[in-house]
Amino acid sequence: MSNNTWTEIDEKSVNVARALALDAVESAGHGHPGTAMALAPVAHLLFQKFMNHSPANPDWFGRDRFILSCGHASMLLYSQLFLNGYGLEIADLKNFRKMNSLTPGHPEYQHTKGVEMTTGPLGQGLASAVGMAIASRYWRNYFDAKTSPKQSIFDNYIYVVASDGDLQEGVSSEASSLAGHLGLANLIVIYDDNRISIDGDTSLAFTEDVAARYQAYNWDVHTVELGQDGKVDVVSLGKAIKLSQQSDKPSFIRLKTIIAWPAPQARNTAAAHGAPLGESETKFTKVALGLDPEKHFQVPEEVLKYTRQSQTNGAIKFSEWNKKFELWEKSNPTLAKEFHRLSKGELVSNLTDSLSVFEPGNSVASRKSGGTVLNELASKLVELVGGSADLAESNGVALKNSLSMQRISSQIKESSPGGKYLHFGIREHAMGSIMNGLALYGFTRPFGATFLIFSDYQKPAIRLAALMQLPVTYVWTHDSIGLGEDGPTHQPVEQLWSLRSIPGFSVVRPCDANEVAISWLKIMEDRKPAGIVLTRQNIPTLDRKIYAPAINAKKGAYVLQDAPNSNPEVILIATGSEVHLALDAQKELNAQSINTRVVSMPCVEWFQEQEQSYQESVLPKNVKVKIAIEAGSTFGWYQFVGLEGGVIGLDHYGASGKPELLYKEFGITVEKIVAKVKELKK
Repeated sequence: MSNNTWTEIDEKSVNVARALALDAVESAGHGHPGTAMALAPVAHLLFQKFMNHSPANPDWFGRDRFILSCGHASMLLYSQLFLNGYGLEIADLKNFRKMNSLTPGHPEYQHTKGVEMTTGPLGQGLASAVGMAIASRYWRNYFDAKTSPKQSIFDNYIYVVASDGDLQEGVSSEASSLAGHLGLANLIVIYDDNRISIDGDTSLAFTEDVAARYQAYNWDVHTVELGQDGKVDVVSLGKAIKLSQQSDKPSFIRLKTIIAWPAPQARNTAAAHGAPLGESETKFTKVALGLDPEKHFQVPEEVLKYTRQSQTNGAIKFSEWNKKFELWEKSNPTLAKEFHRLSKGELVSNLTDSLSVFEPGNSVASRKSGGTVLNELASKLVELVGGSADLAESNGVALKNSLSMQRISSQIKESSPGGKYLHFGIREHAMGSIMNGLALYGFTRPFGATFLIFSDYQKPAIRLAALMQLPVTYVWTHDSIGLGEDGPTHQPVEQLWSLRSIPGFSVVRPCDANEVAISWLKIMEDRKPAGIVLTRQNIPTLDRKIYAPAINAKKGAYVLQDAPNSNPEVILIATGSEVHLALDAQKELNAQSINTRVVSMPCVEWFQEQEQSYQESVLPKNVKVKIAIEAGSTFGWYQFVGLEGGVIGLDHYGASGKPELLYKEFGITVEKIVAKVKELKK
């Protein structure tokens, strides 16, 4: 054990935690009791004897992190948050899985104190924990690189409890592969090997040698066999955790357990995974646990007094850390200033002044102007960390003056464990999850880049980022049929509106280089999840002496060029590379005395956040002829153009060919826009 041996009071505390899981699921009438019962000794061991944590200070930067990747076993975590004094009380456990409770069916970030991330979609917790481990090492190297390994106040551990379901999901394989490559020694995964899934024995579909797989990933691997009478062998587990803490690799502990132990009939059954055990079995189990079978949610005073020592012990650890921090602060005043800025979530001052203003008349792909802006921001913001899925040059996100993030012993040139640029490899699934972990750890503003078409690989992580409102930025390039000859497999059609449909997520498609710069700036200011969508092909840089200033892009949509006398009878709405088509169409229409306004709408979500009066000023209801132009699915645009309006887009897949030929072939042209206007005006 880390601080003392396993005693009778530890055993009693574990039995109480098991019974709390039983009662909560029984009271709710649904839930997942089996894993919470079986792993109660594991959670107790971590919270009471290994983890640096402070219940009164759940956001303490120096704390260890605990991730319950198998979020369906949420009572495993809730019972510990109650017993350790994080603020949950018995009434909260009685309200398990009920509306507006602090104990929802799966743990939710920023909803319940002590929950480090929203988990439930299997594999995401483990994969995001890799991101946390990366962030931990990055900030340790930034703030305190000269201190010996494991001796810094910025050293900590990321503990993960994972199930066989987590390990079957491909995202965990991608992330674990990268973790082994990077040598993330601060990551410790405890795998609950109970051989039970919803369908029955895991041998139905999962028979690989998991330990060998993780050895191949370059992890340290330990196996802890079942203890006496089916109990978790906490002594051997404690030894494995100690060895893991001393390793220079990430560690994988394969822990043999019996689901729902010690329920007499339900143990080791698939039924115990996701359903209450029933009144009779619950009573028999409480007898086996040495508790009164007629009492519910019983917590002996001696148990609560013991487990809530975490409050006192945590306060001491927090105080000791702060004393060491004050000494560090005096020795590192410049770094300390950065620490406090990051703690407040502030950007550096005069950030706007460091961004390029792009000269009109030039045509440049927005992926290239985006790369210029990203490099300028990254040079000023230590917190802006990220990379791409083996597409750095294609995406334009290569950080020119930054080191590559690699393992401590790496022989790769221009690399460091504290490097700012992360080579994710061809792992889009894991990249999204790792970005979430980077953001969850604190301070970090992660970005990750790939082609827009491959955003589909990232959807589960994007959705979680939106649920948790994490400040992550996806860079998606090759945004339309404009990428050309790679053909329909790589040409996104439905992706833009699919992404726009995600609540709490902003999709930004700028029309030129200066809109790109302003969009990046707003994303940094907002501290919310967003994706910036950029072109492969060149697009004109607009003359802002003629057109409205690019700063208006922060409003999501704005009048780029108004109709004569500001009296439009037609409004053209466009995004990205199609804005210049709208402007060319406007010239033709105005020449034919059809007064036309052009609206650039780089971000639907930002526009919808504006006051209704502003929205009306841009898209007045009395103008019936509105046409949206975007080289993608027309789905979604009718909310802006109405039934009287029209949409010029693409509701079928593309083809392999030169971009200009594809636009012509599929009718996304000035001629088609003008014809559509005339058709609607009849």
